Amino acid sequence: MHLLAELEARRALCIIRAPIIPDPVGLARTLVEAGMPIVEFALTTPDAPRLIEQASRVDGLILGAGTVMSEQDARDAINAGATFLLTPGLRAAVAEEAVRHDIPVVLGAMTPTEVATAVDLGAAAVKVFPAARLGPVYFSDLLGPYPDVHLVATGGLNAENAASYLANGAIAVTAGSGVVGPKLAAESRFEEIGQRAKEFLSAIAQ
Repeated sequence: MHLLAELEARRALCIIRAPIIPDPVGLARTLVEAGMPIVEFALTTPDAPRLIEQASRVDGLILGAGTVMSEQDARDAINAGATFLLTPGLRAAVAEEAVRHDIPVVLGAMTPTEVATAVDLGAAAVKVFPAARLGPVYFSDLLGPYPDVHLVATGGLNAENAASYLANGAIAVTAGSGVVGPKLAAESRFEEIGQRAKEFLSAIAQ
């Protein structure tokens, strides 16, 4: 699995963050079937490594762990079956652990200096957060000095605004609670989640 190629092809990554996820396998399968197979389980979700381990059984899923804050977090996620890692900010120890395991890492950044540091730390792509606060034009601004850096837009994105970030140079955008709302996940309302995922993908289709 080449994460960058998948992100460029799929254009969307789904973030799952909920207090309760009773059926991670069913949830992951729903997203794969809807056409959104790149999925991260945020480690802020209780018992996230176990959820990752269970979801890893789903065919076609490109499974990652998000909100990875420490070397131990990284190790736990990789051992559970995560094939890529994401961080909310610059986390050198996480990057080192990912490189050690030959696992792609997407480091979080906001400023131009942080973007450069993320690249220096070995990030496959840079997650720019909070995207909705910064606006889509910020992405084209960043690509001026950093034309070869792969940017992923995260934070406050939805079906109404996500396409504008892709138009301004982001290689992919994240779908969060607008697709997998905590209540929908907790109640395993997969039909509604699948419909939301399809609507998000339709909105960003170029």
